[in-house]
Amino acid sequence: MSPRYSIGWGSEDGSDACGADICEKRSDMSGQVIFDPLVAWPVLYAAAAVMLLLVGLSLWRGLAGWWLRGLGAIALLAAIANPSLQNEDRTPLSDIVVLVVDESASQSISDRPDQVAEALAGLEAEIAARPNTELRIVTLRDGQGDEGTLLMSAVAEALAQEPQARIAGIITLTDGQLHDLERAPDLPAPLHVLLTGREDDWDRRLVIENAPAFAILGEPVALTLRIEDQGAAPEAATAQLLISVDGEEPQPFTVPIGETLELPVTLPHGGMNVIQFNVPVEDGELTDRNNAAVVQINGVRDRLRVLLVSGEPHPGERTWRNLLKSDSSVDLVHFTILRPPEKQDGVPVDELSLIAFPTRELFLEKIDEFDLIIFDRYKRRGILPAIYLDNVRNYVEEGGAVLIAAGPDFASADSLFRSPLGEIIPGRPTARVIEEGFLPRISEVGERHPVTEGLDALSPPGEDGAPGWGRWFRLIDVTESAGNTVMVGQDDKPLLLLDRVGEGRVALMASDHAWLWSRGYEGGGPQLELLRRLAHWMMKEPQLEEEALWAEPDGQSMTIVRRTLEDSVGDVTVTLPDGSEVVVQLEQAAPGRWQAEFEGPEIGLYRLTDGEEEAVIALGPSAPREFENTIADGTALTPLVETRRGGVKALEEGVPDLRNVRDGRPASGRGWIGLTPREAYVTADVTVTSLLPAWLFLLIAASLMIGAWLREGRR
Repeated sequence: MSPRYSIGWGSEDGSDACGADICEKRSDMSGQVIFDPLVAWPVLYAAAAVMLLLVGLSLWRGLAGWWLRGLGAIALLAAIANPSLQNEDRTPLSDIVVLVVDESASQSISDRPDQVAEALAGLEAEIAARPNTELRIVTLRDGQGDEGTLLMSAVAEALAQEPQARIAGIITLTDGQLHDLERAPDLPAPLHVLLTGREDDWDRRLVIENAPAFAILGEPVALTLRIEDQGAAPEAATAQLLISVDGEEPQPFTVPIGETLELPVTLPHGGMNVIQFNVPVEDGELTDRNNAAVVQINGVRDRLRVLLVSGEPHPGERTWRNLLKSDSSVDLVHFTILRPPEKQDGVPVDELSLIAFPTRELFLEKIDEFDLIIFDRYKRRGILPAIYLDNVRNYVEEGGAVLIAAGPDFASADSLFRSPLGEIIPGRPTARVIEEGFLPRISEVGERHPVTEGLDALSPPGEDGAPGWGRWFRLIDVTESAGNTVMVGQDDKPLLLLDRVGEGRVALMASDHAWLWSRGYEGGGPQLELLRRLAHWMMKEPQLEEEALWAEPDGQSMTIVRRTLEDSVGDVTVTLPDGSEVVVQLEQAAPGRWQAEFEGPEIGLYRLTDGEEEAVIALGPSAPREFENTIADGTALTPLVETRRGGVKALEEGVPDLRNVRDGRPASGRGWIGLTPREAYVTADVTVTSLLPAWLFLLIAASLMIGAWLREGRR
């Protein structure tokens, strides 16, 4: 069938269809003439050309009935074109106004919630009073994590849910601070921005420009920060800056405003260090949420200096050496006493290639440079005078660490226990050495201690639930005098004892057969892992503290972990960034390990305590993105608003009136904003009626032709 052509009448805007019988453009049309020719349009055009030629020939020859011939030709062409009248039954559709209400975090400061509530009530009343108009309210809250205000995403999503032909206007109640301007959609109607805030608003914020993720202990690391004022701030040249590490008492500093500062910081301990910067709130300031920033820096050791003193060569000596040399971050100083003073073999001293033991230099002058001292099967032989060993004891009490790997010498009269070190050794020898095979086992306390926790799971399980590792064949019988016994041997006698002395730590391993595990005897065992944990516990690695409270962040939630040697723990009190407190009950996840999940309601610094241990953790960025700029400003939205000739109005001046404006005309003025009426409709029914029957067209054409014949005198 030939395509249809139509001619309509109605408004000057015309009409168009948009699918589902919904008109996209304004139209008052109630009917239109359509053509459905009986032949193809090219044939009809050709017939019209032939008839026009014949009429022209009649005119050229001066025939009196040429005009009647022309009218007859037109009647024939009209009959072939088959004109019909199409009438539509239309149902009007209401206009839609989209109102996006910004309820992000920055909209909660000062009196902005009251401004939004007042404006929302006023707009609802005005739109309710307008005929044929509906209101769609979209509430915008904070995005996931620290995405900020996604205003344009909310506008795009709201427009996608409504027919574009019915959108009369988009209104936003916001402070103008958004973080997704690049996602702005094509606007089908004017966009208006109603700004919250006041003209005299001002705010002071702290900006962390650069902060490293880790730093070396004992070396200063540079942080760069800046304090700046925004809005109508009072004149001030300096401000007070408070710095606190791990929630301790803050230290005040006076710093200039508006200048970038480089601040050297030396971390106090290994592991995660939480440094909080805070600027006191001034009178009239909008908010204190951007006056604080939190930086988390992981403290790592550059080099671990270990002094290993072997009293005599034995198979286990290489085990210690291999363990410490396998770690590239360990600087090892190892001395083995190959020729004790009592050895008289007649070899002249000038022919010996041995290095003299630098006792004074190591144990008096440079002892504080070592992180760990290991005495491996060492006994008193006069090489180290009592004053040197007394200095080692002082070294431990002031924060050092000593590990004693005992052999048969520890049960003898020359034992280190009978030196000044005996005051800090956690086990007293009974002078008995057990030379029988036994299977090392983790004690009840050891199952909760981080040095031995889960150690038996690193080897395949043995028979009857025993650890799946090999036996040792020597145990120095000692009696626990202090600390904790984390491993036991034959008849539950202490095998590995750990103790804290002053600021330092001491460990006693009552056997020199750990090397059997490294040799794989009877399947071996987790010897390297045991000694690694032991060495790092003695060097105070935070991950191996037996009494500790910490939190592991995951987005906006945290896992609170409490490690203890006790059988139970108390509840943890969590202090939120706004100062409120929440009590969290922990559940046992493993021996010595209790934990709970906690969802942080907001970004910022959280403090945790159970009455004994304390911890701090920051959720989210060092400073929330939502509070980077808190002064209401419509500058970022102005270019988008101008594309549809909308307006940016301050709610401080009152809620603007609503007016109707034609599409393309200015939609904003003093005290008012404009909406564009759409007058969309739905076509409910369509009827098509022929203008004249075909026989009537033929009768008219025949009459005109006969009239032309009579006119030309042939009657």
